[in-house]
Amino acid sequence: MKIHVLGSAAGGGFPQWNCNCPQCSAVRTGSPHHRPRTQSSIAVSANSQDWLLVNASPDVLQQIKAFPALQPARALRDTGIAAVMLMDAQIDHTTGLLMLREHRQKLPLWCHPLVREDLSTGNPLFKVLDHYCGVDFHALSLDTPFDIDGLPGLSLSALPLLSNAPPYSPHRDKPQPGDNVGLSVVDQSSGKRLFYAPGLGQMEPHVWQAMQASDCVLVDGTLWTDDEMISLGASKKTSRAMGHMPQSGDGGMIEWLDKLPASVRKVLIHINNTNPILDEQSPQRHTLTAHGIEVAHDGMEISL
Repeated sequence: MKIHVLGSAAGGGFPQWNCNCPQCSAVRTGSPHHRPRTQSSIAVSANSQDWLLVNASPDVLQQIKAFPALQPARALRDTGIAAVMLMDAQIDHTTGLLMLREHRQKLPLWCHPLVREDLSTGNPLFKVLDHYCGVDFHALSLDTPFDIDGLPGLSLSALPLLSNAPPYSPHRDKPQPGDNVGLSVVDQSSGKRLFYAPGLGQMEPHVWQAMQASDCVLVDGTLWTDDEMISLGASKKTSRAMGHMPQSGDGGMIEWLDKLPASVRKVLIHINNTNPILDEQSPQRHTLTAHGIEVAHDGMEISL
């Protein structure tokens, strides 16, 4: 199984267009220790030809250009994207669908019915797509393994996460099972397993069980501290209130990842522009390295 990190930043990317925090300022001035990043998305394949696009970032056209496997050029109009899966209804995970509107057939898309509702009402993105290629919907069932036509060799299952729905959702600040999911992907040939959860707000027993059973976890790295955005004056909300478990502190992501078996590869993704781990020479980054935790970057390749 091949996992290609198309984008590794949180919403807004890195640098964020209107942000002058220390991290964004550093990347704009050419710091060699800060890599620009697009908004988070991954592509997964068992045969390196047919790919599942997991979340459709607003930067999807740039990401496809940077990863030729998604544009194999076998015909006049072609794509290596066999299907798209949405893990939530957030803007930074869904608006890239509009950039895929020239698809020759209805776009094969998997999402939970709550996500479909949010993107049909509060943010009626699917109604817009109906005027173009349209969408071939497949409802995500929770905790039940399934296969996707056109993606040979992969078995998948979606797990409900306690996170937060977008501001235009009726479930904002009232989490419902399915409005945010984590994804387990198993290579049917090797048995290797990936767990992907860029929006993980709280550890629950079923999530922890899935992480322990995985060979690689690619999980929420949004903010370093719970009050990071507040202390910078960038927001009035804590990390957990936004639906993201901070890395540091009691009950933080580092503490949980330290409990995983040594054989599990641990990678953080969905990194917010304010997070000091974006500075590859920062004390926070060195702390992650000491704990055996990697930080995803655009173009990162993981083989399982």
